[in-house]
Amino acid sequence: MTAATPMPLQPNPLSGENYRLTLPNTASAARLARDFVTSLLGVSRHPGLVDDARVCVSELVTNAHRHTRTPLIRVHVAVNRKRVTVAVTDDGGRAGDAGAAALGTFGSMRAAVGPEEENGRGLVLVESLAQAWGTRSGGARYPGRTVVWFTLGRPEPTP
Repeated sequence: MTAATPMPLQPNPLSGENYRLTLPNTASAARLARDFVTSLLGVSRHPGLVDDARVCVSELVTNAHRHTRTPLIRVHVAVNRKRVTVAVTDDGGRAGDAGAAALGTFGSMRAAVGPEEENGRGLVLVESLAQAWGTRSGGARYPGRTVVWFTLGRPEPTP
């Protein structure tokens, strides 16, 4: 596996207690998603994951807001004893080529971002913070939807 490929995870990465938030596609969506995830992690005994989760969910919700025409952005959080998985779903409707670059293949996105660029590093940041992350389509049940998810967890104790 290369660094340019999202790390695979079990087929259903959203195991544990499940929480959902549906937001209108507005400029305040990322802030609301951050606050939602912060609250959940605070009460679920994962305070050490809050900072990384806030950064990652902000990046994914901001991408959905800036690069799609979706009316709603959905945030699905699954929390268990060891980890938290957050999935951000949009209804598609890419807004020009910028959306394809932002949510397209990770390798292409990384290659397209130069050191002088102010934007375009969100998924690189998610990759550096998350144990795993990936994308999937909504499939036959939800055609046009895009899901981008990440998993954060407590470090495993070393024997």
